Amino acid sequence: QVQLVESGGGLVQAGGSLRLSCAASGRTLSNYAMGWFRQAPGKEREFVAAISWNGDSTDYADSVKGRFTISRDNAKNMAYLQMNSLKSQDTAVYYCAAEFRGRGTDARAMNYWGKGTLVTVSS
Repeated sequence: QVQLVESGGGLVQAGGSLRLSCAASGRTLSNYAMGWFRQAPGKEREFVAAISWNGDSTDYADSVKGRFTISRDNAKNMAYLQMNSLKSQDTAVYYCAAEFRGRGTDARAMNYWGKGTLVTVSS
């Protein structure tokens, strides 16, 4: 089993920044791609960002490209999502997830999920 716990969500004004963290326990995150997903009320869960197991490659949704940065620290079993220039449409529950030896971009393929952290962006 792998347990993932998100933190860092909260209320922020439009244009502001927030950093989300994902702490893993149970197993090392080595060999797992990490992904961030989000779900707003009434909408489907959508892909936000992903990073390969060794941190060499990343993927971003077009809606966040240039504003969000995903990173990881395997020594600490942590993954992060730095969110800058936040917009009201970024408001959602954000989830971290892990995929064994995958790309980390397909929610249906992720092996483990956190319970989410709420990000609210005020205008």
